[in-house]
Amino acid sequence: MSSAATTSPSVDKVDGFSRKSVRKVKPKRSQSSSQFRSQGKPIELTPLPLLKDVPALEQPELFLKKLQQCCTVFDFMDTLSDLKMKEYKRSTLNELVDYVTVSRGYLTEQAYPEVVKMVSHNIFRTLPPSDSNEFDPEEDEPTLEASWPHLQLVYEFFIRFLESQEFQPSIAKKYIDQKFVLQLLELFDSEDPRERDYLKTVLHRIYGKFLGLRAFIRKQINNIFLRIINGFALPLKAEHKQFLVKVLIPLHTVRSLSLFHAQVIRGLLKFWPKTCSQKEVMFLGELEEILDVIEPTQFVKIQEPLFKQISRCVSSPHFQVAERALYYWNNEYIMSLIEENSSVILPIMFASLYRISKEHWNPAIVALVYNVLKAFMEMNSTLFDELTSTYKSDRQREKKKEKEREELWRKLEDLELKRGLRSDGIIPT
Repeated sequence: MSSAATTSPSVDKVDGFSRKSVRKVKPKRSQSSSQFRSQGKPIELTPLPLLKDVPALEQPELFLKKLQQCCTVFDFMDTLSDLKMKEYKRSTLNELVDYVTVSRGYLTEQAYPEVVKMVSHNIFRTLPPSDSNEFDPEEDEPTLEASWPHLQLVYEFFIRFLESQEFQPSIAKKYIDQKFVLQLLELFDSEDPRERDYLKTVLHRIYGKFLGLRAFIRKQINNIFLRIINGFALPLKAEHKQFLVKVLIPLHTVRSLSLFHAQVIRGLLKFWPKTCSQKEVMFLGELEEILDVIEPTQFVKIQEPLFKQISRCVSSPHFQVAERALYYWNNEYIMSLIEENSSVILPIMFASLYRISKEHWNPAIVALVYNVLKAFMEMNSTLFDELTSTYKSDRQREKKKEKEREELWRKLEDLELKRGLRSDGIIPT
């Protein structure tokens, strides 16, 4: 798995693929929370001394008591309830984060179940329903978790706990098990991007610390389509290839495509969008990234289906799709691949390019097509001349057949007209 930062990443990220469509007005971010109390009684927590104010020998026991206190969950949708106790828990969580970061000797065997219990009580919950069944992560503002003032510190504490030099996976594996991982993965459905960022870091730390859980984590991610694991060692295992074919490639069919970017050409061609020009432009951009690093021997294997699709894109009536496809000829490495295989690629592309140069409605596209035709002519002038001659001959035959068809229809219409006149007695039979 790829490395993740210890602290939470920034929530606001810049998308490499800018959306050119008119954005709808974004509503104000709403807050929701799945954490609430079933009873309306105020919560009272007994204040405990600070860990730094007690002797070192007493700190492990006090640490456990504070963990137990932090298992208490408050109702954050009620902004006026338990204000004092909420602040007390927040300060306690802050203290625990600092304590596990700098202290030594606190991580006794008795601490492991209490840490996992505290984390579980706070983060594992039924997530609130989405306000929209068609939530678009690129356009819609997410529903933020109201309990984040506590939740963030719980995640931060757990990450520091997993990263501690005293952490022993052999003890922790009794409590951080497959059930724990499953519950963790379910939280990726949270709309709050801050929580998903922390979850990725937590999952990465667990993946790194618990060798026995790695295959299970990969299998579960494979099953629920949540996150892509990077950094597989070469050669790829059969399991990883299946993950790519069965999970990552089909992700290109979903509406929120920009969240997923697999690197495989045949899969992209298989799921190429038919009616969404915006996704076509994105696919073309992704293909160019792949072609930038593809080996020439691998390029040969996919060049025919690839350039059949590029030929269709070049012929697209949508200006941006055609333009994006023609920009491939501005890429030096792709141009070198095309030149090495011009005898295969040129016949695939020629008819579309020649027709567009004569018929396309957009002068900018026509100019780009002329540049591509010129490049092909310089690569292989003999083949270019042959294809030109063949194309013109084919067009002449097509025009001749079209003319013959028109003449035949004219004769049929004349016969039908005469038959009608005879039946009406206008002309003798």
